[in-house]
Order: sequence, then structure tokens, then C-alpha cells
Amino acid sequence: MSEDNKLVYDADAIVDPLGDDEAQDSRQKHKNYAKVGSSRSSTLLYTYGPGAIMDLPHFTVMPMGLEAWDRVWSNANSGIPDIHAPRLLESVRIMLGRQVQELRPFPRETATSGVQSQEGGRLGVPARVFPQWLRRTGCNKLAPVADFVNGYRNVNRYRPDQAQFMHLNCAGNGKGKRTARLCIPARYLLVCPNGHVDEFPYDWWVHYGERCASAPDHPQLRMYEGPSGASMIECKSCGKRRSMSEAQGQEGQKKLPKCRGRFPHLNSYDEHGCNQQVRLMLIGASNLWFPVTQSIIDMPRLDEAKERQDLYDELTKLLYENGNAWMLEEDDYDGIFKTISHHPKASAPLKKAITSPVELQFLINHARAEEESTEKDRQERRKNWDPSDLRVPEWTFLQRDLFRDRYTEPQSGITVHKETVAPAVSQAGITRILGVDKLRKVNALLGFTRIDDFERANDIGHRLVGLTHDKPQWVPATEDLGEGVFIQLDEEKVAKWEQHVLRSSLWDAHREAHKRNFYNRFSNTSKDIDPDDRMPQPRYWLVHTLSHALIKTMAMSAGYGIPSLNERIYAWPAKDDDRPAAIGVLIATTASDSDGTLGGLVSLAEPDSFERIFNEALQLAHRCSSDPVCAQRVPQDPEDFLHGAACHCCCMLSETSCERANRFLDRRFLVPLPGEYADLAFFGD
Repeated sequence: MSEDNKLVYDADAIVDPLGDDEAQDSRQKHKNYAKVGSSRSSTLLYTYGPGAIMDLPHFTVMPMGLEAWDRVWSNANSGIPDIHAPRLLESVRIMLGRQVQELRPFPRETATSGVQSQEGGRLGVPARVFPQWLRRTGCNKLAPVADFVNGYRNVNRYRPDQAQFMHLNCAGNGKGKRTARLCIPARYLLVCPNGHVDEFPYDWWVHYGERCASAPDHPQLRMYEGPSGASMIECKSCGKRRSMSEAQGQEGQKKLPKCRGRFPHLNSYDEHGCNQQVRLMLIGASNLWFPVTQSIIDMPRLDEAKERQDLYDELTKLLYENGNAWMLEEDDYDGIFKTISHHPKASAPLKKAITSPVELQFLINHARAEEESTEKDRQERRKNWDPSDLRVPEWTFLQRDLFRDRYTEPQSGITVHKETVAPAVSQAGITRILGVDKLRKVNALLGFTRIDDFERANDIGHRLVGLTHDKPQWVPATEDLGEGVFIQLDEEKVAKWEQHVLRSSLWDAHREAHKRNFYNRFSNTSKDIDPDDRMPQPRYWLVHTLSHALIKTMAMSAGYGIPSLNERIYAWPAKDDDRPAAIGVLIATTASDSDGTLGGLVSLAEPDSFERIFNEALQLAHRCSSDPVCAQRVPQDPEDFLHGAACHCCCMLSETSCERANRFLDRRFLVPLPGEYADLAFFGD
């Protein structure tokens, strides 16, 4: 069964690009299907989520906000599903507020959803055509999409890729007979750092901010390629023309209008307004949409207070779904106990925790006290939140001495077994290897930013663009099943090595390069953050580089390509008593279908296999086809790259594999390389 999610656009609902008002148009004379494309859930989460622009074969669409999804979910015959991940939900609540009730998958047709409706399917991700300006390929005329409603064609249910807008009876450039010709998007947009995006005002631009003297209401515009290759905008009504090249660069920004604060995915404007200077951007620009996501590997957390809060959240959700929320308000513990005891959706841990009304009352009272405390200091927790907070419970679970035999944790379903560490590998500094036979990864989308990509969700502030008009009640999420290998290094050896690296001139060079990169990468409107607080410690560089070397070697034996493998790094120094130091990595592969993966990766955790993989990885790290340039690379002012002896020829990976976009890598921290920094290698000779 396909995991693709449909993108739904109703051609009867036309958006006026000039007035931004939805309007019904009844001029269509034939029936079109609603499905215009498809995408996998992971792609919708990381590339084409709400507010992004997705290129289809003949036009572009923007997935809408979650209110539009609610209308789609009302078509679900079997109710609205949710994804159970309490630890991730808690983190989402810290960022977005405690009103968030659940994580939901993307709406899509399944094998049990029934026969598709005439509109092309009952479920899908709602989307709108954006940008709304189209250029006619035959005559180069420029007009809003509402002018082409009669030319919209999507008549083949099984070929949504053929959906297109046609200019009917087009005369072309005056040569040949009249015929229907394709319309394509005019690819210019206006974007501001606060996350707003708007149509480019072609009529305003060509008339230098004035109205057309000959046709003030409906000027006839034309877009064509000028002599220098730049796009030209011409008004056929009055004869004025202007090049789009004038809108580019710093000087071009000054000629553009101020931001109107538009959120097309919500079909609304920022209630607080916006007066930021916009910049010109193309549809396919890589900095048009950056998702703000969080993810976990589903493992139990060993905190009774947190577990009680998870059970209380589940209990509250079940009562609200049944229309029995009044029982909580009136403290009807007997009624709640009877309801939950016989509820078909109540989890086994919840039923086990409340075997009597007295235990139920204990659970509710303690959870309420914790909830009140959490709500009061949520903003403070958000301010001090660290991405490592999501990984600490995972690290703690992986330290437990439960894995001598194959162990399956009943709540999360994760299955782990401990492998023997070969003597040579142990002597090198590897203390623990676990085979993770089964795991579940859950990912949630909180919102997005434009222009700047922030490393931490709590750094974004007002620049986080929401997925709803008001505070969200739920957020979209995906879950993937897979397997992995967990490798842990010797903390004592790493701590001693780390102190040596911190005193080196190479580390000073990396630290200064990180500062330059930080200030160069963020726009002037981003939050003032101390870059040293975002600089990973040497232990992270070590385990990150080791992870890349292992992934490249494992891919040769695991039966999966390099892009299918990914890393989850646990590397941080000790912090107070609640967060012990960590140094390890989980190399995993996951798939979004229900079958998961096939076991080729976890088999590499066996002693003989891992010793071979480990030795090959270190051997390959000694040499690069770009040496000596790669081996001796040290960032010097004004260079701001965040890697040392690392390149795509040796240890850089695809975007799907690396959690830090191939930053913070240096082979000199892994193995001795020719040059002055050979003494910084953790794995010596």
C-alpha cells in the first residue's frame, strides 16, 4: 500500500490574489477531481508542510493550515487517529502551550477507507494554488488564476499529474491558429523575516507604485525574457515596462513595498501587522521554508511523576472523547473509574494504575498539582529548554542492565539485546554495544520559519509561524519503525581526551569559525544569542565523525543505502545531578510502513561483524582522495565553515543521514593524520 498523502485543491474555490478573498466561481462546465498530487508523510513533514510551496508538474500549491485539515478529518469514517508519544507531546506543550491535546498523522486514504469519492478521495492534505499569478506560455500574458477557471483540467482520476491550467483560445504571439495553451506559475514572491509571504505585485511594480493610467482596474500585463536574460514586466494597456532585475539585491529591496503580514496557508494576515522590509525570492528557494520539528525514539522514561502525568493526559483525552469531561470537573471518581475500566481504548498501563477509585483519585490529584506547577513555569522551561532534554530519557534507558537477553519493553515496544564487545574494540575505547531489534521514531511539526533556519525551537520567538490561527489543539506527526545499533564510548577516556582538545589551537580555530558562521548565517532580526552556547563540545565532534565513518562502512554490509541510515547522537557533559554525561550514538534505519525494516543493520552489532566494521571505518578515515588539502584544512578568518578535515570524499553524508547538516566533523579528532594535530586523535595507532 502506498504511503503517499494526497494534496487536495478544490478548483471551485478560487482565491483572488488582489483582494485575498475566497470566492466561489460557478463558471466551470465540467467536473474535475480534487487530487492534484501526492507526497510521502516524511516529505510533508520536512519539505512540503503547511506554508511551504510544492512544485507540481504544471503549477504550484501550498498546503493549508490545520483548520482546513480539521474539515478534511471530518470525512474520516473510522474516527480521527492519533499517535501515542507522551514524551514528545510534553515537549510540544512546552513550546506551544498545554492546550495541545494530541499528535495526529497526516490525513490520507488507506486500504480500509472505502471507495474513493467523486472528488478523488475522501481524505488528503488540503492545498491552495500559490502563487496565484500565472503566465500564459503562448502569449506571455500575466494574470491571476481566477481568469483561468474555465481552463482548469483535472479529469483523469488516476493521473493527477495531468492537472493543469490552460489559456483557452490563445492566439499566441499573433502567429498560427487559436488553441488552448498551458499556463505556468509566475515564480516571484515577496518574503519577510517574520515568516510572511505574499504575491509579487506585478501591476504595482511595472507602474512604479502608481495605478495604470489607461486601465486602472485591470491592466493587461505581460512577462517575457529581456535582452539580458532577466524577466521583463510590460503593461500592454499603457506601454510601461520594468525589469525584475531591479528588485534583486540590497538596493532592489528598497524599491519593494513594505510587508503586508500575509499568511496564505491560513488565508489571513498577521493581526499585529508587519512593516518589515521584504525581499524578492523565487518559488524554489531553499530558504523559503524551514520546518521546526522535534523527534524522539520511543523509550520509557523512568520518572514516576512524568509517568503519572502521561496517564492523566490519556485519561483526560478519553473522557473528552466520550463527552464525560464533566466527571473531572465534579470529581466523580467512581464514574471515571467505571468509564475508564470498560473503555476499549484505555491502555494497559492506565488500567493497571487505577485498580480502584482511591488509586484513581491519587493519580488525578498528583497530576493536577504537577500540571499547575508546569503551567506556571512553562515559559521559563521553554526559555531554558535544551535539545538534549529529549534525549536524556533515551540515554538513561539504554544504560539499564536489562539487555543480557533479548528484552522487549511493554509500553514502547522497543526491543534491545546486549552484544559482547570484542577485546580489540574495547581496548580502543568502546565500552557498550547494543542491538536494537525494534524501535519506533516519532516526529512532530511545530511550525516553520522563513529566511533563517534556527537550531533550537526556543530561539525562534515571534518568528515561529504557527500552523493555526489560534493556539493549536494538535500538531501533525509521523511515526517510523526500524532497527539500529547503539555504540557507547568510555566516558573516562573521552573526558581526558576532551580536556586536551580544548587547550589546542585547532579547537580555538573551530570556535572562532563557529562565531563567524553564526553571525553570518542569521539575519539582523534574529534573536541575540551567544554563539559559544551553541558550539558543540569536542566529544560531540568525536562521536559525530565516528558515526559518519561507521555509517559509510555499515552501508556496504547492511543491505541499506547510506541515505537510509541515520544517526542519533548522545553527547553532552554532565549537568547538575539530573543529567549525567553522555557519549554514544544510535545508528538506525527506519521506514514509515507498518512492516518496518529487515534486520540487516542490527546484525552488524554482533562482535565479529562490528569489529570488522569498526576497523574498516577507522582505516578509511585515515585517507581521503582530497588529501592533503582535506587533512590539513583549518578555518581561517574570514572562513566560516564548521568542519575541519572532512569533505564529501571522506566522511560527509547525505542530508537524510546527518542530524547536523554535515557540520562539526573533523577526522583529526578520530585518527592521526599527517600534520601538527596528530596528537588530538582519540583512536591513536
